[in-house]
Amino acid sequence: MLLCPTCSAPLTSGTHRGAADGAGAEDGEPGPAQGGGDRLLAALRASESRFRAAFCDAVIGMALIDPDDRIIEVNPAFAALIGRGVGELVRTPLHEIIDPEGMPDRLFAELVHGERERFRVEKQLKHREGHEVWSKVTVSLIRDGAGQPLYTLALVEDITEQRRLGDRLEYQALHDPLTRLPNRTYFFERLDAACLAVTDDPGPGRTADEGRRVGVCYLDLDGFAAINEALGHHIGDQLLTAVATRLRHRFSGLDTHLVARMGGDEFAVLVTDSRGSEQLTELAARILEVLEQPFDVAGHRLAVTASVGVVERSVHETTPTDLVKDADATLYWSKADGRARWTLYDPDRGAHQLTRQLLATALRPALERGEFTIEYQPLVGLADGTVHGAEALVRWRHPRYGTLSPDRFIPLAEESGAIVPLGKWVLEESCRQAKQWLTEFPDTETFVSVNLAARQIWDSDVVADVARALENTGLPARLLQLEITESALLGPGGRPLQALQALADMGVRIAIDDFGTGYSNLAYLSRLPVHVLKLDGTFIEGFRDPAPADRPRCPELGARRSDADEQIVGAMVQLAHTLGLTVTAEGIESAAQAERLRLTGCDTAQGWYFARPGEAALVAAILREGRPALDGR
Repeated sequence: MLLCPTCSAPLTSGTHRGAADGAGAEDGEPGPAQGGGDRLLAALRASESRFRAAFCDAVIGMALIDPDDRIIEVNPAFAALIGRGVGELVRTPLHEIIDPEGMPDRLFAELVHGERERFRVEKQLKHREGHEVWSKVTVSLIRDGAGQPLYTLALVEDITEQRRLGDRLEYQALHDPLTRLPNRTYFFERLDAACLAVTDDPGPGRTADEGRRVGVCYLDLDGFAAINEALGHHIGDQLLTAVATRLRHRFSGLDTHLVARMGGDEFAVLVTDSRGSEQLTELAARILEVLEQPFDVAGHRLAVTASVGVVERSVHETTPTDLVKDADATLYWSKADGRARWTLYDPDRGAHQLTRQLLATALRPALERGEFTIEYQPLVGLADGTVHGAEALVRWRHPRYGTLSPDRFIPLAEESGAIVPLGKWVLEESCRQAKQWLTEFPDTETFVSVNLAARQIWDSDVVADVARALENTGLPARLLQLEITESALLGPGGRPLQALQALADMGVRIAIDDFGTGYSNLAYLSRLPVHVLKLDGTFIEGFRDPAPADRPRCPELGARRSDADEQIVGAMVQLAHTLGLTVTAEGIESAAQAERLRLTGCDTAQGWYFARPGEAALVAAILREGRPALDGR
């Protein structure tokens, strides 16, 4: 049924006769406008014919629908879209063809009642053969001549291929092309959704405040880089695919579990509704078990292990970014602890790691801001009790963490390379201070002993640095002693030895620090440009006084330990003296230790018994008095 384009009334001869023949004419009586009426009627019929031709020949589906949601008329394109005939669709309820789920009922009601002119929606049509056809449906309101809603016109466009293409593109955007696992983007989408979800029922074993919990097992294959290098990347890719397949088959069955490839050889298992950390650690243990079995890849039988970082917490206590960051950090704790294991996130360890990172980042700016200072600990001659020199010990006056000892930041400085500028500063400041002591106490010729990191030798021209410091401060080379650890000195390569030989040729004293804990290559010792051996404090433990009553110790074992330490120290002292070296002992805490060391022939010592590290004025006061106030006073 079509409408008159002039009055919007149904095109029937009875309805339009008067209108076509002219106003005021009675039925059957020719009016003055008879000729004009014929032409108008002919025009209306031509218009109807053209409209019907356009309706029938349109390439998109079209349907007229009455206010009761029944189809009045459809075109062949609509019928073909759903595999039906035109005739059988007339009077068919629209909801039998268009999936009613999610249909905008409110919008449709507003349209039927004339409150809205049109709306668009993407819906699924039900095809006769059972499959769904995605379509873009535009529903418009058709009014009569008086402006009242008459029926609706639905234009239906097939977008099934577009949807399939979109689905393929979405799949590719959210999945790893190699393993077909969800990728990092998909992982974060699911994690975001889990963290935003709110549950009214906390579940068994949970408090109402905890609510939903989430957990992640973040894993990395141990030694994967070696497999890539030895067998090639194509074998590595096949191994990753095999690992992904095993993880997916074992852990993707539950709606709350998602296995994803995060990149490289890193994978993650997300638990979006965790029951607690015990569930996640059990999951991590099962992951290790699953990966223990060897993989047969391209004729190679490959055994791999994995390290797993585990994080589990309430969604109210975290963000997706923090959760993954902590899981990644915990993964590397597992690697550092020995690999092939899982590690549960520890907030205290995490805080320590964060502090390390903050300190490492702040090292160079702190040097520029002048936050470092140097304390000095006297080196006392055991034979005469006078101060021969002082070891320079750098301190960091951190504005937040207070005074930090070298063990808190020197390893960080060595890792980051900041040890080079820091070492240069310590060297020049120490030489400047030793020059002041020489000026004030010229008869003592007190030397300064400065620790030298192995990286200072490799990353800097240490010979030029030392020569510059001596020249700038005016300190004689004989009053500078450089300490380097035994392991660094005797490590691979000849550069340290060449540099130290050049320094020794300048007149600088060279000391091996912590002697006895490194290579202990005594045969090599005679060929080193060394002047002093500094015995590690562990050799001095046997020289201590007997244990207090609250810490009983086997007398015979204690005596044997003491005698053995004394014999070892005595032998090293004799060896050093035979080679023309002097010996310094560290960690002296009592008069008994000092006396027993003196009897072994040890030359100098340092420790709290003589003086604790302090400002340069402490050394000056001792030099002024002639000997240290014993027991650290």
